[in-house]
Amino acid sequence: MTAAARPTFGSAELRSGTTRVVIIPALGGKIASMEMAGREWLWTSDVIPYQTPIDGASYVETADSGGYDECFPTVAACTLPAISGRYAALSLPNAYSGLALPDHGELWSQSTTFELKTLDDGTYAVCGWVGKRMPYRFARAIYVTADRVEMHYAVTNDGLDRLPFLWSAHPLLPLTKNTKLELPEGARVRVWAQHGIELGGPGAEHRWPRAVAAGKNHDFRQPDLIAKKYACKLFVDMGAGRAAVEEANARLEVSFDTANVTHFGLWLNRGGWSPFARGKGYHNLAFEPCIGAPDSLTEALGQWRSANWLEPGQTREWSLTWRGSRIL
Repeated sequence: MTAAARPTFGSAELRSGTTRVVIIPALGGKIASMEMAGREWLWTSDVIPYQTPIDGASYVETADSGGYDECFPTVAACTLPAISGRYAALSLPNAYSGLALPDHGELWSQSTTFELKTLDDGTYAVCGWVGKRMPYRFARAIYVTADRVEMHYAVTNDGLDRLPFLWSAHPLLPLTKNTKLELPEGARVRVWAQHGIELGGPGAEHRWPRAVAAGKNHDFRQPDLIAKKYACKLFVDMGAGRAAVEEANARLEVSFDTANVTHFGLWLNRGGWSPFARGKGYHNLAFEPCIGAPDSLTEALGQWRSANWLEPGQTREWSLTWRGSRIL
């Protein structure tokens, strides 16, 4: 089904000057469009149409339609470890031992509550979600002005036990011959997945922007030049809270406080991966500020040791600021 044949879902538009954001509350609060600096930044699938989400379904097979989604409390589908053996010292509450969590988390598969307001200098919208398998409330407020898009997040543990989690923003952008990436020079990069490329395997460590493996020295600042056909998922430890992507004459930058947003995920797909057998690989990239790594909460609790926790009654807040600019 082509993009033109997509079913119609109600949407809300936030606009100030030339900055524009479109949100679809019925699709898990998906941001379907983000225009800044005269450019539409978000990639849209011509393979997977918009459709009513189903809790527990495969995100990559049914909902990976493009745009910008939120992933919580995991990204990869996983089953939390039982409290035994090498996981015995995790202090994982019995309530979550053995709990199965779905692909790309719980937020994309539910309609959100929604509030839209217009202010003197811009507009903002608030989406809210309620946990299904864990007792939490998640909220995202988007504030749009002429020169930026601010996103303010809050998650509250409504349960009686400590709650483990990962969070990842999941904006998908096109990967083109002009794509250039900017992340903190020398930051540690860890490999989560690789397809059609040798980067040392899951857990291998490199330093941005280079990955040296199998006799090759890859420079990820220009991902289109890495290989003819490949895909990989990388996580960058963010000592500085700024990352940017450039396309032709435009630049998109995201900034955040690294005391709260600790990692950055990069899914780079240059035709090297599709969720469908014999399917044509996509050409896109996920440009993802994250709390914790990698995609699996189980792995974050285990070998990666980067899971985050909410104490009973605790609320955690963080923010992102996106800015677009022209390149002369």
